[in-house]
Amino acid sequence: MAYNDIIILMHNAIESRVFPMTNIDRIRQAMPKYNCDSMFITEDIDRLFATGFSSSAGVLFITMNDAWCFIDSRYIEAAKAVITDANVMLYKSSEPTFNHIKKTIKDNNIKNIGFEDMLVSYTAHKDLQKVFDVELVPAQKLINELREVKSRADLEGIIKAQRLSEDVFNEVLPLISTDMTEKDLAAEIIYRSLKKGADDMSFSPIVVSGPNSSRPHGVPGNEKIVNGFLTIDFGVKLNGWCSDTTRTLCVGKPDDEMINIYNTVLKAQETGINAIHGGVKGFDVDAAARKVIADAGYGDYFGHGFGHTQGLEVHESLNASPLSKHILPTGAVISAEPGIYIPGKYGVRIEDTIYITEDGSENITKLPKKLIVI
Repeated sequence: MAYNDIIILMHNAIESRVFPMTNIDRIRQAMPKYNCDSMFITEDIDRLFATGFSSSAGVLFITMNDAWCFIDSRYIEAAKAVITDANVMLYKSSEPTFNHIKKTIKDNNIKNIGFEDMLVSYTAHKDLQKVFDVELVPAQKLINELREVKSRADLEGIIKAQRLSEDVFNEVLPLISTDMTEKDLAAEIIYRSLKKGADDMSFSPIVVSGPNSSRPHGVPGNEKIVNGFLTIDFGVKLNGWCSDTTRTLCVGKPDDEMINIYNTVLKAQETGINAIHGGVKGFDVDAAARKVIADAGYGDYFGHGFGHTQGLEVHESLNASPLSKHILPTGAVISAEPGIYIPGKYGVRIEDTIYITEDGSENITKLPKKLIVI
């Protein structure tokens, strides 16, 4: 290797430590792979990923040399305080939003623009094509692939959200009784999550007891909690990151079949987790867990997949299911949530959040999994 080459490598290494790569840098670096001269981002979550700023409206335009975030008056002050690696510009409802982008396209001889093809409507696509008058290149996969792999800093954000939700679970546990309704318990979870600092819930809490627990995504009702299985599934959003946890408890003493079903689900979950490592197929993880449930005679009662990836959204692009063709990369975060649901009788689901490493995984959920009897 020539002396000059060594100096360049040393310079790049030092520069990367002093100026760590931002997500806009990562998008820019990936654009040539997707034959994009630029990237046009409108989806709230994708803009949050790229800039670290969350808003219900806005447009981000990235070229190989620069980036602009167009925000209306509701968010302009907050955006300028957060976004550091893009030019934050105010757009007014009375002015054409894309005039600056059109000028940038012309000045930089941009031939095409990557766009979020899985999210942009047919009508919006036609409008963009007319306004920009350059080729629009489907590039949602570019964003998804970058979002799939979490840095350790990203993981710390998810862990903080997870710890908050676990604190909430431990706080509501002593409150649970047959004197409260499913909605009462769901309301306590929401109230205590927000009081502890959550920005929002990842999704509406699932609180289902007795026969209702056979519904994996059952809605909390006005019925009082009854003896039998009680499934609690909820998560919080904290600084953009989502948590997701499920525990199934038993109100009153469980019978032998209930204990067997619970232990079968727990064994299936642990088997699936043990099958996880960077580069594994989602199908294979699901199959490992599913075999445990099938061998126990409950194969017909496990209808959903083993897990889904999560991060800035509680359900992201990859999953582990019987139909999954996804390769789970090192750095992805995935739920581990097999279940058994016998219609009209009861159901059990146990869910942890797993960080995928090169040779295995790290379980970031710290709640106990022994069956809790109330």
